[in-house]
Amino acid sequence: MMASTAPGALDQSLPTLSGTTIDPREAAHFGAMASDWWDPAGRSAMLHRLNPPRLRYIRDQVDRHWQLDPRVRRPLDGRRALDLGCGGGLLAEPLARLGAAVTAVDAAAEAVAVARDHAAAQGLQIDYRAGGVEQLAGETFDLVCSLEVIEHAADQPGFVRGLAATLAPGGLMILSTPNRTALSRLAIVTLAESTGAIPRGTHDWNRFLTPDDLAAMVNGAGLRVVDICGIAASPTRGFRLSEDLSLDYLLTATWA
Repeated sequence: MMASTAPGALDQSLPTLSGTTIDPREAAHFGAMASDWWDPAGRSAMLHRLNPPRLRYIRDQVDRHWQLDPRVRRPLDGRRALDLGCGGGLLAEPLARLGAAVTAVDAAAEAVAVARDHAAAQGLQIDYRAGGVEQLAGETFDLVCSLEVIEHAADQPGFVRGLAATLAPGGLMILSTPNRTALSRLAIVTLAESTGAIPRGTHDWNRFLTPDDLAAMVNGAGLRVVDICGIAASPTRGFRLSEDLSLDYLLTATWA
């Protein structure tokens, strides 16, 4: 079991990375949210609600890509997975439970410290690192995930190229991000941030990407888009996978 640190404290034993795709203001913003990352009613509550449909989508894409039986409990056994922009570990931990050897990276060292503590308490071995994608040069992963992250990157095309460089031959990359639409501006920026459902200043609508924008970046990095799926929301049903891409969406790519 790894030694524990106080929630939100910077663990000096963590490998510290830096990268040109990191916006320091974004890293500071999310670092300040680290202490209650695992509180489903805290400042990351929206991510807790997003997690079930996102995980369902990842599992479906993994099963389809590697032609696996959906009843298998650990479909990622023997595979390496990267969670870039891992925050407190909401995705990294389920990936580890699905059998993957997980490397999880985030620009906010405070969030990484919280993630490392939480994983240790769960008995999960996850390679957590503070920093950006650039310092992963030379490492490759079978599954590369970066969910709700690219809209915070300083260099979005460079961010996608960096992720593509970590994707192993035959691997699978899954991204998610809000669409740049009137609906996303109203729901995510105007309403959610003004009511406190999402902390103020979390999003800049001008950084949101349309599916065509993101697909062009993915294609420019040498990958091929194989699936795009929307995430819709309603007061009664919460978040769910949908054909409607107007709020938020997931994109899957492989090598062309």
